[in-house]
Amino acid sequence: MDIRPIAGALGAEILGIDLAQPLPADTIAAIRNALLEHLVIFFRDQKLTPPQQLAFARAFGEPMEYPQLKGLPACPLITPVVKLEHERMNFGGVWHSDTTYLARPPMGSMLYALEVPPRGGDTLFANQYLAYETLSAGLKRTLDGLIGVNTSTKAAASKTREDRMRAAGEELKVLAGEHPVVRTHPETGRKALYVNVGHTERFKDWSEEESRPLLEYLFAHQVRPELTCCFRWAPGSLAFWDNRCTQHNPVNDYHGYRRVMHRVTLAGDVPR
Repeated sequence: MDIRPIAGALGAEILGIDLAQPLPADTIAAIRNALLEHLVIFFRDQKLTPPQQLAFARAFGEPMEYPQLKGLPACPLITPVVKLEHERMNFGGVWHSDTTYLARPPMGSMLYALEVPPRGGDTLFANQYLAYETLSAGLKRTLDGLIGVNTSTKAAASKTREDRMRAAGEELKVLAGEHPVVRTHPETGRKALYVNVGHTERFKDWSEEESRPLLEYLFAHQVRPELTCCFRWAPGSLAFWDNRCTQHNPVNDYHGYRRVMHRVTLAGDVPR
């Protein structure tokens, strides 16, 4: 197994593994360690059926259903993430941590590429450990006691789901979750900034107007270029990210082309 970091802030490609095959315990442990060290890991040239993708995911946690869309009919724990040629909005096309409006947001997600555009459609990732660690001591003290109010209906994120939900005959669920603005990772013990422009509406006991200036500063700070990496997809690529300490943003720059991915979401704990 060959692990190759792709950027200074986060991200590594792992070569020499066939994810379609059962993996020994020491290999699974090495992959988990790579995820904890690099926050998002990438595999290329894989050939995975939905059951094989699920089997690989189960080595790292418990797959869960995505709360806003149904999964594949034959494999409900696999969520199709699709943008068709005529669509203008892409699914989840803002910076965000997945479903922070849940009481127990996911620990991570695995996204597998089936069809990608000839150019564009990259995904950006941002290191939220560094986002917290590069704040001033005074701002850290302010944030350490705050709770963020997260909602599934914040316009920036909900717009990116409308095409998929309309096609599936689904209605947008109104969900809300309150979580520490700074969370401690349950495995590494490191602190990470845990607000995001896609879902965080305000601070608890603050109005939206009062919250806006500080949140806007944090939203800009936490995705500064030096905190990010970029992954270029190809058919057969798989990305596995730690949702507890990263954000991601699928770039919507491929109008007129189809992009089809399969996602598995892994259940998490209550942020603390």
